[in-house]
Amino acid sequence: MTSLEASAGRHCHNVVNPLHSCVYFAPELEDELAALGLERGAMAYFAGRAAPLGAVGAGTVTATFYNFNHARVARYIPAAWAISTPEAVLTARLRGAHGTLRRLLGEQALASKEMAEAAGLALRATEACRREARPLYAANADLPVPEEPHLALWHAATLLREHRGDGHLAALAVAGLSGIEALVLHNATGKAPTSALFMRTRGWSAEQWAAAREQLRERGLLDGAGDLTESGAALRDETEVLTDRLDAAPYDHLGPVATKRLTELAEGFTRTLRAAGAFRAVHFGKG
Repeated sequence: MTSLEASAGRHCHNVVNPLHSCVYFAPELEDELAALGLERGAMAYFAGRAAPLGAVGAGTVTATFYNFNHARVARYIPAAWAISTPEAVLTARLRGAHGTLRRLLGEQALASKEMAEAAGLALRATEACRREARPLYAANADLPVPEEPHLALWHAATLLREHRGDGHLAALAVAGLSGIEALVLHNATGKAPTSALFMRTRGWSAEQWAAAREQLRERGLLDGAGDLTESGAALRDETEVLTDRLDAAPYDHLGPVATKRLTELAEGFTRTLRAAGAFRAVHFGKG
């Protein structure tokens, strides 16, 4: 895989992924899950994303989500499965995806030939994804493909997101980074959400964050000011390169022309999502 091919695959992923992830920022999914009795916020997120795995415990969710504090996960899982079932959550999740995409993209886009084309290309890319050592991808891959093109695209985007995500976690493990250390190192670039947001959403305390930062300093990955050292920047680059390599198969299978076309189509839909306010503003920086 050449650097140009890796860049094309990463670019395609980056514009396809929002077609899945927009549901986590939308009221429709939380409304559907709240109607099942689940708490809004963390419980809805953990249950909605983990439901393809079945009624798993907190340990499985922590392992597959990687950078959340296990204590935070354990507050909501497996309690969520005493309120509702994974099967009911999956049905609600698909309703939430439909409502979100209909509101943000509009009925005309959902019924367009471009939507059907994008769904076909994305599903073709997933044909080359592999289940081995990819639990979140594999669990989602066992779900049926929805008939409606916009939901088929959402499903394919989910598969591509989790396939790359599972590979990225493997790359982080190879780098010897714990979940919180990966967050701290990412935050040190200044191009990630603030440490306060990471701690609040992932359940880490200021003391745990400081301890992880000190561990990274001892490894020579951060300097005394908490900035990336050359070694830290190199490790991040190596991790991204390995992630690209582990995620090459879908885009190699699709080929350069079709990958470019899927990228163009997904970019158009993603621009519309963003213009419609699909993603709330997030502050970036180390503060």
